[in-house]
Amino acid sequence: MAAIAALAVAALAAGSAPAQSPPAKATPKQVLTPARAQKQPMQSDAAIEAAIRAKFAKSKIHEDKFQIRVQGGVATIEGRTNIIQHKGVATRMARTGGAVAVNNRIQIDDAARANAAANLEQGRRRVQIKRGDERSQDTPSTAAKR
Repeated sequence: MAAIAALAVAALAAGSAPAQSPPAKATPKQVLTPARAQKQPMQSDAAIEAAIRAKFAKSKIHEDKFQIRVQGGVATIEGRTNIIQHKGVATRMARTGGAVAVNNRIQIDDAARANAAANLEQGRRRVQIKRGDERSQDTPSTAAKR
């Protein structure tokens, strides 16, 4: 009888203890495809190029007259611009037009680079001014507020 009682106590103790599960096996990483490729069916190069050209025609950067070619779903954009931001805008428009990848060969004029560097330097100087420091360009209204 004592043996049966000992077995019953051991069974209760084993049942109340949390069961440990074996360690999870590491699964190989799945290759993720771009969300764009999953949503849209594959388009022909001519259709992608036409969509990109239509986007450029509606935008303000149309004036720069970029050359666009699409081969194998990869858009190549060439040309020159005097506004730095047009390069990034052109890349985004090509991607939204259906290009899988974009080869952006747009060249930015040296004058635009110099202008952007000057604007950046001016912005850095503004950040370096502390609140208690006198500013070089005080107006009567800002001087009266102090």
